[in-house]
Amino acid sequence: MAAAQATPSPGAPGGRPARLRSPVGLGWAVVVLLGLVILADLYALWAGTVQRGVMDDIIAGEYGAGIQRDLERADSLYDYSGIAQISALVATCAVFLVWFHRVRVNAEVFEPHIHHKTRGWTIGAWFVPVVNFWFPRRIALDIWDASSDRSVALDRTLTLDPTASRAPHPLLNAWWTVWVANLLIARVTYQVYVGAEEAEEIKSALTGVMFSDVLDIAAAVLAIVFVLRLTRMQDLKARSEDRLPVRG
Repeated sequence: MAAAQATPSPGAPGGRPARLRSPVGLGWAVVVLLGLVILADLYALWAGTVQRGVMDDIIAGEYGAGIQRDLERADSLYDYSGIAQISALVATCAVFLVWFHRVRVNAEVFEPHIHHKTRGWTIGAWFVPVVNFWFPRRIALDIWDASSDRSVALDRTLTLDPTASRAPHPLLNAWWTVWVANLLIARVTYQVYVGAEEAEEIKSALTGVMFSDVLDIAAAVLAIVFVLRLTRMQDLKARSEDRLPVRG
């Protein structure tokens, strides 16, 4: 793909030109890290299953030193799984944001006039309360449309009408729906788990937390497909422009 090579976008905010840079390496890094997120979630599901088993024994009336050891082991496993999940999530978010900003800049080169949000929102939108539930999706939609075959080649002046109807985005919508649902459910179920004291309450709370882990896995899988497709779309679009040098 073209690396730091393109005519400055006429719609570049603040006069700073947008230039193409390959998203391929970053895209694969995000995919690998999302794979680690999935592994961490699977570990958490296993640890949750172990802890539920101990809760079943306690509910059944089993007591003693053996149960106490099992309980301590289950608690340790679950704590470790939480650390693994947080570590994988933080690393993935950091690299994903770098990738997301790069594909946004590339999209501005492809189609400078269809973007509803400035480049700064590419990072900031994820951290502003409330608006982070729809601004990132809006940005992703614009990036996708600018990178698709429907958009106009780099060396032409005609651009997509930003008010015109867009093609459906089933993959992006599915990923965003599952991700937001998991975000909301995870907050509620974690608070219930923290407040649980009796074995029955802990077991019930664990079921909710484990359900959110399953949703997180689904969101990660959809995110992998989204990242791979968008990265490939941008790479192919840049390579299709004969005037641009192709680089890995």
